[in-house]
Amino acid sequence: MLTLPAILSDESLRQHEFPVIKDSLFLAHAGVTILPRRVARTMQDYLEQSCLRMQEYPEAWRAVNETRVVAAKLIGAKASEIALIGPTSVGLSLVANGLPWQAGDEVVSYLDDYPANVYPWSDLERHGVVLKHLKPASPGEITPELVEAALTPKTKLVALASCHFLSGYRIEIDHIGRMLRERGVLFCLDAIQTVGAFETRVDHVDFLSADSHKWMLGPMSAGIFYVKEDLHDMLRPSLLGSWNVRSPNFIAQEEITFERGGRRYEPGALNISGILGMKAGIDLIQEVGLEAISAQLLKLKARLHAGLAPQGFTFLGPDPQSVNASGITTVQHPTRSLEDVSKRLTENNIATSLRHNRAGQPLLRFSPHFYNTEAEMDRVAEVIGEAE
Repeated sequence: MLTLPAILSDESLRQHEFPVIKDSLFLAHAGVTILPRRVARTMQDYLEQSCLRMQEYPEAWRAVNETRVVAAKLIGAKASEIALIGPTSVGLSLVANGLPWQAGDEVVSYLDDYPANVYPWSDLERHGVVLKHLKPASPGEITPELVEAALTPKTKLVALASCHFLSGYRIEIDHIGRMLRERGVLFCLDAIQTVGAFETRVDHVDFLSADSHKWMLGPMSAGIFYVKEDLHDMLRPSLLGSWNVRSPNFIAQEEITFERGGRRYEPGALNISGILGMKAGIDLIQEVGLEAISAQLLKLKARLHAGLAPQGFTFLGPDPQSVNASGITTVQHPTRSLEDVSKRLTENNIATSLRHNRAGQPLLRFSPHFYNTEAEMDRVAEVIGEAE
């Protein structure tokens, strides 16, 4: 059983599980994660087997079905509510394109969210759907009160991110979800920035989409798409193929009848290599423990704050003690060039993310994962300080 104390106290074990730390420091999991060794090996083993047998060999199919189970457990869903598709934008687009919209229906969303959670809703305007963009006091600070104030009798759906990709502000999913359910409003969640890092349950969520390539420590284009079971008949699949439409003996039928469960949203051949890699990442998350992971991420965030604040950096989003804090730490500086700071970090084999806000101002984002250490956060502050 792999535990967080074991990983952090045994450098050889840490390097074995996460080989990237041998010669670099990776702090960009909010972008695209570095794969743990076990994830890469799981995918490699599948590919090697696929040199000898057909790619849909029995053990692989069993692992695919097991992935539905572990993914469902991670978010508090039923396995029958999980479709194994990615990236995140595919799931969000399935919601946008599959609901029965009427002209005048309203969608509440946030224009300064990540584009994958903006464009599927913006496109609905051509069907007469009205978009209402939230305007929080600071980037990503979507409070229950702000959402409630935007609701009208015509609101059909609220589409939010579980955590803002720049500020790292985590929304109160349960609070917002309960409020929306009481009012009969659907709730769609882009959860890619929290699943695998913080508890992200769907008790009061109708739709959720999250690719594995960030905090789940999995590969790109392998993800989970959740649809509440009671809404399967309402959300019509907008991608159709031989896998999600019943075709006995691979013979097309005159009428379209969808498969039951999450399979109804999977139109064709699955990305089995990616799905098995995603399962290995989820298994690792579950083994270490989500609560321990969340605590470690907040500890690393606090250490970054302690090291960078004395150097004049200011922070976007909540402080480490806030209930809305996440593993994302984004900074600005009144006088220093963040492009130069980013270059300095890269030269020292420290991977971060240089981003910009809508006004074009540069932002430097740090997103370590649970296997990173406080000493590594001190190293970041040291390297940045040396360049002053």
